[in-house]
Amino acid sequence: MQVYLVGGAVRDKLLNYPVYEEDWVVVGATPQELTKQGYKQVGKDFPVFLHPDTGDEYALARTERKSGKGYYGFEVYAEKDVTLEQDLIRRDLTINAMAMDQNGQVIDPYNGQKDLKQKILRHVSPAFKEDPLRVLRVARFAARYHHLGFKVAAETLELMHSIAGTGELNALAAERVWKETVRALGERSPQVFFEVLRQCGGLADWFPEIDVLWGIPNPAKWHPEVDTGIHTMMVLEQAAILSDQPVTRYAALCHDLGKGATPRENHPSHPGHEKLGVPLVEKLSRRLKTPTEFERLAKIASEYHLHLHRLEELKSKTIVKVLEKTNAFKQPQRFEQFLQVCEADFKGRTGFEKRDYPQAALMRKALERCNQIKAAEVIAQGYQGKKIGEEIHRERVSAVKKLLSEQNPEASILE
Repeated sequence: MQVYLVGGAVRDKLLNYPVYEEDWVVVGATPQELTKQGYKQVGKDFPVFLHPDTGDEYALARTERKSGKGYYGFEVYAEKDVTLEQDLIRRDLTINAMAMDQNGQVIDPYNGQKDLKQKILRHVSPAFKEDPLRVLRVARFAARYHHLGFKVAAETLELMHSIAGTGELNALAAERVWKETVRALGERSPQVFFEVLRQCGGLADWFPEIDVLWGIPNPAKWHPEVDTGIHTMMVLEQAAILSDQPVTRYAALCHDLGKGATPRENHPSHPGHEKLGVPLVEKLSRRLKTPTEFERLAKIASEYHLHLHRLEELKSKTIVKVLEKTNAFKQPQRFEQFLQVCEADFKGRTGFEKRDYPQAALMRKALERCNQIKAAEVIAQGYQGKKIGEEIHRERVSAVKKLLSEQNPEASILE
């Protein structure tokens, strides 16, 4: 029985990248032998065991043969005669098809180290096409290592394109697609995930509301980059700088979906795109089965982002209405995420990346002033029933009006 560290842990050790989990492959053993040593079997589709002391995953070396559609459509063979090389060749990328023995010696039968040095994401074998989920995985790895200069190999991108053309991406379970998507949103360059999917023709299957944005123009005065798809990617890039939270980044991705539904005769203007985007956010989120918090923040960002950009034009009662409609008083953390999305939208334009966004600071001050108004004090003044809420609202408007009279921020206006 031989044990090897495999996959991502080996790759990231060689890259001097943080290693968060370790996976191991066992060659020349049976499930019974591992069980006798105290390992606990957890794999249903193929033999995976948890180490009795560390809890790390140990999988028996195995081969796979395509037998049906989707992620689970494989026949697995995991007997003692399966070699390490046979196990590694079934993996997706050469940089993930390396192993390391207990002495730190790297076993690299498919030139993963060479591709690491050349910063190339390349498939190991033609068997890559048997698992459509790998299209999403490669796009995610492209997002993870983009800042290091990694690119998808031309032949791998071509293979991904052929997979997308078969329609097999549609056979994937929404849970699997969302798992890859939310992990990609957490990477350093999340926009690259969607750019690579679009490049290989795989974006429209699960993200049609995003895919349609390319080719839709914006007014050049406010959007020097013009194209809405390009703008959306720039906004996502800025959101990744402002926040490490996938929920914020998802809202940034979805903020302009409504521009895909505005009448073409109005282009390059998009009147009403904010509210038009709300049902599209719902549609995309339900398809992906996103957590509720992702959908809620994305809908708020879609409907109210222009209010922030035009803050200097708004009356105090409208500002208070935005605070109330976005539930800023009960969900201050989500409201802060909304402000980050708006700032990312402002900066996600050619030439605007380094500009200040004073609207966010002013809105934080407005929320702070309104929070100083306490319901108990209003009740103590003799207000009852619905009159309490009305008086609180009135005092909030008065507080914001006073704030606006004290400030005169420079605000940029977006269309």
